[in-house]
Amino acid sequence: MREKLRVLIWVCMLLWGNCLGSFVVEKNSLKVTSSAKSIVGVYDSAIGSFGAPKHGGTLVGMVVYPKANKRGCINFDQFGMSFKSRRGALPSVLLLDRGDCFFTLKALNAQQAGAAAILIADDCNEPLITLNTPEETPATGYVQDIAIPSAVITKSLGDRIKEALSNWDHVDINLQWREPLLRPDELVEYEFWTNGDYECGPTCDSQLEFINNFKGAAQILEQKGYTRFTPHYMTWYCPASFILAEQCKTQCINHGRYCAPDLKHYPNRGYDGKDIVIQNLRQACLFKVANESGKPWLWWDYVTDFAIRCKWIDKYTKECADKVIRSLGINVTKIDDCIGDTEADAQNPILEAEQKAQIGEGNRGDVTMLPTLMINNRQYRGKLEKGAVLKAICAGFQDATEQAICLSEVLTDIETNRCSENNGGCWEDNISNITACRDTIRGRVCECPVVNGAKYYGDGYTHCESRHVYLTRKKPSLQARDSGYTYCESKYISLVRKKLSLQRCSPSEIVVWAIILGLGVAGAAGYAYYKYKILVRSLLRYLFPHTLKVLECEVIFIC
Repeated sequence: MREKLRVLIWVCMLLWGNCLGSFVVEKNSLKVTSSAKSIVGVYDSAIGSFGAPKHGGTLVGMVVYPKANKRGCINFDQFGMSFKSRRGALPSVLLLDRGDCFFTLKALNAQQAGAAAILIADDCNEPLITLNTPEETPATGYVQDIAIPSAVITKSLGDRIKEALSNWDHVDINLQWREPLLRPDELVEYEFWTNGDYECGPTCDSQLEFINNFKGAAQILEQKGYTRFTPHYMTWYCPASFILAEQCKTQCINHGRYCAPDLKHYPNRGYDGKDIVIQNLRQACLFKVANESGKPWLWWDYVTDFAIRCKWIDKYTKECADKVIRSLGINVTKIDDCIGDTEADAQNPILEAEQKAQIGEGNRGDVTMLPTLMINNRQYRGKLEKGAVLKAICAGFQDATEQAICLSEVLTDIETNRCSENNGGCWEDNISNITACRDTIRGRVCECPVVNGAKYYGDGYTHCESRHVYLTRKKPSLQARDSGYTYCESKYISLVRKKLSLQRCSPSEIVVWAIILGLGVAGAAGYAYYKYKILVRSLLRYLFPHTLKVLECEVIFIC
């Protein structure tokens, strides 16, 4: 009981420290262009962290305030209401009241009713707040389906718009998402606050999916000098009075100085929070070493390769991580020196810098959520997907310096040319000149090739071989198959194997083969009996021709 109380106090102290930090609301400009003279003007509105803000652009629409379901917590179909704009009319911007349900549910219902955007009027006089995404659960799995932009406005502005609409006034607005991301130079800087834990649920799944999809574009932008990318990792500290507590020992390194952002303990996953912290530190050090060698884009390859190759029993082990690092041609010793002694009662320079970067300065707020994307020192709001993020990055260029890569669809066709160096860390056969490395818009991928119609099987990183060679090898061990990266079993089994062993056949296949075999045996037996009968009759006719004829007559008479 005392241990639980100490942990509870520790969590409260962390949350209290977080509340004392600065939180900056990302704003966009809302301009009322047509209405009563008392409303026309420019106002602030807070950008929602979900949906699809039109970064770098504007949206012109007509405000609509529903007669029923004013908070938008129920599907508008139940009220027979639709906000789809008529042909030639301005898009509908739905104004809803705050309260009773998640902001995201309001946005989803507005989108399904045909609204082009949603404004949520605050229900009390207070500074603007950010419309945050709720914690992902089965009940909130719809968040990724929201495609319209959203923003919150003050109570006073909401009341004035409602009053104008009640007087049958026409309220048109202009929403702009241009100013927040602009930067005065030709380089867009962005950072991604992430986490090396890939098994924390839907949030981690969507985060890893984004990294996989965005990798190719990120590497192109970096290699061509359009952007400067930096990954970051969030950690907490364990208060001095709790360092010896079990929670600190399993979640922290360096005597409680750096703890996992997820305070939960998962004993059945085979690893603790401290393993995640070490993995985060390894990724940060890899980026540092790769950046010093002029190849910061290798970070994307390491993260995606690690997620593929280091699974099950190899999850978060140094041995597996080092294999991935070596395959990318990065110096493992330098990374180990950067990581240092995680058990020492000493500071780690890399993680110290990460904790300092968490604290906001000026227009930059504290980083409190994972994942968080910062573009030109401003928190990105919107879907964490390739297309939306690329639009936001391109919105960071000034008009005069906007890069050609943002004015065309070249990103959809360009290749990353990562296979030209060190074969991209993939398997290759120098004698046959065969490689598993393939350049795509998503970066290089390591997949066993198809050569002259012959499919090669393997993990693509350390091993590939054709089916003919594969069938002559010994059956891999259970450990090798479970690891997921030293062997890949073919889905198709040769006819020779099926004849030798039925243990790979399904029960239905065994029944079918048994029926076929039974019919074959019965047919052969019937044929043999028929031949045997003919042979016996012929022999009797030859030896006893008269007797056999008498017997046949008697049989006919009896029948």
